[in-house]
Amino acid sequence: MKTYYDRRAFEYDDWWLGEGLYADRDRPGWSEELDVLAGVVAGLPPARTLDVACGTGFLTRHLRGDVVGLDQSERMLAVAREQMPTARFVEGDALALPFENREFDRVFTSYFYCHLEEGDRARFLAEACRVARELVVVGSVPGTGDPLERWEERVLKDGSRWTVYKRVFTGEQLAAELGGGEVLHEGRWFVLVRA
Repeated sequence: MKTYYDRRAFEYDDWWLGEGLYADRDRPGWSEELDVLAGVVAGLPPARTLDVACGTGFLTRHLRGDVVGLDQSERMLAVAREQMPTARFVEGDALALPFENREFDRVFTSYFYCHLEEGDRARFLAEACRVARELVVVGSVPGTGDPLERWEERVLKDGSRWTVYKRVFTGEQLAAELGGGEVLHEGRWFVLVRA
């Protein structure tokens, strides 16, 4: 997984923007809902926030307050530093966060939790609860007939093929899995829960 995302760094935002390999995807309402999602993220109260698996910083740049982004890919972090030069970025392991207990008010993560298998989910949740009192998770909503868990084949611009584990959630399912919480957004494409 680390190698896949490292190699995907300079094309990752194409997925968000519907460009490159994603230009021909039929995603009605995607751009409009992405604007809503960005608005919900920007509407979170300013806080000392750790964005875990921040990737290119696509959503990180909407967070307000003192923001630290963490990712295992230095190539992703290079892009993130350009997107949000006022934040601090750290290369590290999301399952063994290199921070003190309660160093942050909030852990934010987007499209990371949905790639964790069961044991890693428990490790991440324990780490998130250790370093912050609040957790905000962004993920995908299931489409009609979509399995909630699956292995997906992903293709990069260089032609390489990768198999990636993926989970999708309704707002209620994600909130329950996080131990309770508030669904701040649930649309056709995205779900955002604060626990």
